[in-house]
Amino acid sequence: MQARRLLGAVLALGLCAQPLSADPADNARDAALALVEAIDELVEARGARDQVTAFTRTIQAHEVGLSALRAGLREAALREATIRRQFDQQSEQVARLLAAMMAVERLEGPALLLHPDGPLGTARAGMMLADLAPAMQAEADRIGALLREMQTLRQLRETAAETLAMGLRSLQEARTDLSQAMADRRELPPRMAEDEDAMLALLASAQTLEALATGLAAAPVNLSDPLPDFTQALGRLPMPVQGAILRRAGEVDASGVARPGLVLATEPGALVTAPWAGTIRYRGPLLDYGNVILLEPGEGYLVVLAGLDLVYPRVGDVVTQGDPMGLMPGALPTEAEFLASASVAGRSETLYLEIRDNGQAIDPEVWFDLTGQTQ
Repeated sequence: MQARRLLGAVLALGLCAQPLSADPADNARDAALALVEAIDELVEARGARDQVTAFTRTIQAHEVGLSALRAGLREAALREATIRRQFDQQSEQVARLLAAMMAVERLEGPALLLHPDGPLGTARAGMMLADLAPAMQAEADRIGALLREMQTLRQLRETAAETLAMGLRSLQEARTDLSQAMADRRELPPRMAEDEDAMLALLASAQTLEALATGLAAAPVNLSDPLPDFTQALGRLPMPVQGAILRRAGEVDASGVARPGLVLATEPGALVTAPWAGTIRYRGPLLDYGNVILLEPGEGYLVVLAGLDLVYPRVGDVVTQGDPMGLMPGALPTEAEFLASASVAGRSETLYLEIRDNGQAIDPEVWFDLTGQTQ
């Protein structure tokens, strides 16, 4: 009985759980593996000779892995919803064809000759149903493939959710370990001699971030060991934090204020690192900017990082590229909160990034490598 065999084929294919190759699934698997590797690296970092560097790299790996996993899970969820719609549409079509074929099969003997057009019409109808059989089998194959892919995606999302939970816990441990390593660090970076009275007077007179940056630019510092040539970094500075561009230089915010730097949307508690080697000229709160770091990467230049919560280096410290500067405000989100904040708007913290040359703000996009950055 052809119709019953086809119906059985549809059900058998639907129960088969062999996974298909699907880009969303592959993306989520790769992200989960990267996150698992980051979790394993935390154990090794605790035994590293330079724990600060090891924890910094581990946190960055966690942040990248978590972001990629969230993107993969959302992509998989969208793909699963699309498959469900396709399955519903195709299963309705197959059901109608099956009903028609089974209705014909219930006719017995002479009843087949009662076609309105006589025996010739009955023969033609039989040939049409025979032609439908391969199409029905093809539809059954497609439905089975959709069911297998949907089941694969569902299983992957359940497994990835467990990896996500472990990754968030491990990230919190890594941040705590980094803060402790910075506090316990015995071999502190070299410090530049500063006139503390002059610095305090300058800070007291600075009413804006621009005034402070301009004042510091007028008092360059000479180091015994020269830093790498900052002009060679043009166009290839790494971003100091994992995030996305919220506003570019000169764009007006909701309050009508246009700033000459980049505003980056970040995750709560995200790690901020030094984009280039330099001397810390200022660190601390300033007006409504939150905690501010002014890094001098070369004579006449200042890199402004504003909006941090926890700040690691001290004024006068000489840092190298990639050294931890501090953490953004906010507590680590729960799994549900983390998954819900995939859009730029959902990243609740903002880091302000600015570059100044002899007191004048210049477009940061000229200096930073924005490959892969979104707005």
